[in-house]
Amino acid sequence: MIRTLYRSGKGGYTIDVPQTHWRVALHDEGGLLWVDFGEEAPEVVEPLMQAIFGFHALAIDDALHETHVPKIDDWGEYVYAVAHGVVFDTQTLALTTREMDIFLGKNYLVTHHRRPIEAINRVWANTQKDQRRLEAGADHLLYDLLDTLTADYLPAIDALDATIDHLEDELFARPTPHTLNTLFSVKRAVISLRRTIGPQREVLNKLARDEYKVIDPRDRVYFRDIYDHLVRLVDLNESLRDLVGGALDTYLSVTSIRINEVMKVLTIISALFLPISFLAGFFGMNFTGIPFDRSWLLISATGIMIVLPIAMLLWFRRNGWL
Repeated sequence: MIRTLYRSGKGGYTIDVPQTHWRVALHDEGGLLWVDFGEEAPEVVEPLMQAIFGFHALAIDDALHETHVPKIDDWGEYVYAVAHGVVFDTQTLALTTREMDIFLGKNYLVTHHRRPIEAINRVWANTQKDQRRLEAGADHLLYDLLDTLTADYLPAIDALDATIDHLEDELFARPTPHTLNTLFSVKRAVISLRRTIGPQREVLNKLARDEYKVIDPRDRVYFRDIYDHLVRLVDLNESLRDLVGGALDTYLSVTSIRINEVMKVLTIISALFLPISFLAGFFGMNFTGIPFDRSWLLISATGIMIVLPIAMLLWFRRNGWL
């Protein structure tokens, strides 16, 4: 689906601008054109990007045919950037990223994404409710979009943190193999989040500090604000990674303690039956064919087999082995 909105230099506002009018909008230096290519086939998007906007073939190829970590390229008259949104499924504990390709010009913004991104839909809806959000220009619209995209990281981190807290309670109650599988799923999600946040932080650092022809120097402070948010998210992600590592160590420790307890019980049982096995093996439990054939031998052997394990059990308890 291709969505467009256009605010003219005279203050007029239009949505669903026909493609034949895009060139006119691009020549309006005081206006703002936003074109969103959402889930469109590359063969539909590529001619429009090349013929109308004049993007370089390599930039178009990066946007349509390749998957990148967050990055930014300066092409002079426009800036090409890649940013990622995140979606965390609390049921499967899977963290997926949604790539958003951005072309920023002096008076236009072009976005492309293969899957729906909630941040784009919210910004799109907000601009229709309050058209004054477009008055600051294309670079400020980009700030609004990236700020909304970054804000969606915090719910994912909160959900991961809550999952880890639940796992820690489960570890001290009764850990199971399912607990270990859940820990590994959370660890994969934390690592995936780290691989996304780090490069995206560098993209915002460049937008906040480097000079770009299409970004007003006075607006760089807004990108610095998003950069600060991402620095905090990186710190939170590192904390999550430490918590997951600690939970894995706790699982191994609890499992090792349980194994030691089982081995201790089995060892005590083996020790209690050792004298019984010795007596049974020595006499063969046959008192009719040996010298001194008397019934007291059977009674004595049976008594020893009963008393000796009880005495050993009391001795184990006295020494604190139970």
